[in-house]
Amino acid sequence: MAAKLILSMDGTVLKEYPLNKERMTIGRKPHNDIAIDNLAVSGEHAAIVTILHDSFLEDLDSTNGLEVNGTQTKKHFLQNNDVIGIGKYKLKYVNDQVAQSSPADFEKTMVLRSPVKQAAPGASKPAEPAGITQTQPNLNKPAAEPSAEKTGKLDSFHPSASAVRAPVAVVQVLTGPNAGKELELIKNLTTLGKPGVQVAVLTRRPHGFFITHVEGASHPMVNGTALSDQSHQLNDHDVIELAGVKMEFYFKD
Repeated sequence: MAAKLILSMDGTVLKEYPLNKERMTIGRKPHNDIAIDNLAVSGEHAAIVTILHDSFLEDLDSTNGLEVNGTQTKKHFLQNNDVIGIGKYKLKYVNDQVAQSSPADFEKTMVLRSPVKQAAPGASKPAEPAGITQTQPNLNKPAAEPSAEKTGKLDSFHPSASAVRAPVAVVQVLTGPNAGKELELIKNLTTLGKPGVQVAVLTRRPHGFFITHVEGASHPMVNGTALSDQSHQLNDHDVIELAGVKMEFYFKD
């Protein structure tokens, strides 16, 4: 049974919406999957991305924001019986399936500021402020230095230390002031981009890594081709263009 959202106002249930698409939008305009005709709701207010049995909520830079269980939030990993508040409306999230991820899988975020000018990877860095921000501290560590979190996440898939390790997936920035920096994809879900401009999510699944458009009028590009609303499987050495920054996805031993 697919997860669903139950829309209500003042305790009265108005409609139920099954989360049967990978990406669904909530907003005032009629083209949204969940359209709420109220001036307190932005044209495109929020998006919900559902991967297998997991769903997460993103505020699409709305005017009045949104709440989950009474707390203002911009991004939230949805769990059974969570209540999303948008103005006077409530959307209750119902999901009886066991989640494949956990809230901790949403901690890692890379935020990219569009560079003032392109820079080659070997060029000296301009004086612009740092263009990548993430909550995990291992972005600038040498690639050979495994963090405890990485070891715990990856080793759990292998019966012994002598077993062959799965290759580690990496995104490396190719342009801008952060050219050359790497982000190891050790979380099940990693968001990339610039909030309010263009955001995508990278998801790790049993059969590979996928990129899904979450926010922005224009879609990210992979190898020069714009993505659709459906997720796209990434291959070794694919080049992603997102929020004015090019980056390469690849596996390293």
